[in-house]
Amino acid sequence: MCRLLLILLLIIALYPVYYIYLRSPPPLPDVDLDEWWGKESLKEKTDDNIKPFTIKFKEVMAKDLKDRLKDYNTLTPPLADVGFEYGFNSKQIDGWVKYWIEKYPFAEREAFLNTLPQFKTNIQGLDIHFIRVTPEVPKGVDIVPLLLLHGWPGSVREFYEAIPLLTAVSKDRNFAIEVIVPSLPGYGYSDKAVRPGLGADKMAVIMRNLMHRLGHKKYYVQGGDWGSIMASVMATLFPKEILGHHTNMPGVDTPLMTVFRLLGSIYPPLVVKPELADRMYPLSKTYGTLLEESGYFHMQSTKPDTLGIALGDSPVGLLAYIFEKFSSWTDMANRQTADGNLTKFTKEQLIDNLMYYWTTSTITSSMRLYSDTFNKRFMGLRISEIPTPVPTWVLQAKHELIYTPPWMMRFKYTNLLGETVLDEGGHFIALELPKVFAKDVIQAITAFRKWHSQNPAKTEL
Repeated sequence: MCRLLLILLLIIALYPVYYIYLRSPPPLPDVDLDEWWGKESLKEKTDDNIKPFTIKFKEVMAKDLKDRLKDYNTLTPPLADVGFEYGFNSKQIDGWVKYWIEKYPFAEREAFLNTLPQFKTNIQGLDIHFIRVTPEVPKGVDIVPLLLLHGWPGSVREFYEAIPLLTAVSKDRNFAIEVIVPSLPGYGYSDKAVRPGLGADKMAVIMRNLMHRLGHKKYYVQGGDWGSIMASVMATLFPKEILGHHTNMPGVDTPLMTVFRLLGSIYPPLVVKPELADRMYPLSKTYGTLLEESGYFHMQSTKPDTLGIALGDSPVGLLAYIFEKFSSWTDMANRQTADGNLTKFTKEQLIDNLMYYWTTSTITSSMRLYSDTFNKRFMGLRISEIPTPVPTWVLQAKHELIYTPPWMMRFKYTNLLGETVLDEGGHFIALELPKVFAKDVIQAITAFRKWHSQNPAKTEL
């Protein structure tokens, strides 16, 4: 037994040497920039125009929604002395339903969501919805483009409070930011794919083509959740186009990272600063939490359509399913509270986000992203193992689902310029702490521009 343990420890210790010095990274995968995801009939009449778009909450939709909310079945009561440990506490449903029916101001929220300029354009057969805000700047101030990418169960709504902060003109810097915020394909007001296979790498190509359609051949990209995966893929596949990459969920999932995490479980200072060790260790707690929280992940990666039938038919079910994620992913301690501590956000913010799913019937198509990505095809590309030279900056919130030390990330992001570690905040950082988020993104772009000025081989805007 001791000999087997010694051999195992030796293998773990030597694996990084093999991985770093002897093993070549995977090749860049082939990229089809014109892969078609829409109806075949549209190929003969492609339209490259960019058209203004307005969100409309139709009266017939609002009436149907309210009727469904009023008519939900009697729910099973929660167990005694249980908060959100078993999921969304059914005792909380009545209050939310009453608010959605009686107090959610449909007309006012529609007007609010339309305060930002919105458009649609057809990319690879799909009409892509996006927000585009271009600041007016004085002479001598550069306008730089930033692509903001959301994830699940979020939407472009996550960025509404941060966008004015990002696009504000400041006398303290010589640039201002133009933001482009698309709804991912199959989310919100963007079209759904008509055939399987539109995984995160394929969506990354659509996002790249959108930026080219808007006239941006070089640009910055920021992402969280699915957006972080797509932003990383873009930095890997298109390193000559991406001027800088900011992420608030910097996970690097490779065999080498797993080995490092295992070594750190024996002696954490080998891997992580002592003051941050509790974000990674003990592994039993970290992986235990991930296991407890990953049931949705397995369902959406295997049977999204079955789950989508239930959620697409019941706004109450949709509310419970999505709000539970906004509760636990903001802070796992919220699972022990009676109301899920959803007060981190306003009721309007949370319901606004739900409306992007309900009014467009996109909960099923949004969840298909899991099954179209976490499969043999995508995993076989091993994109996480391909280093990228794109300058990168990471923002790590206190309660994000996983923490990765910067030295580990440098195996993937060879020009990691900075890390911001917060003592607050969770998964939906742009919505929860928009000022903190915007400040960090601006700080990152400032660092990217400085880096490019010192490395003129890569042309800056």
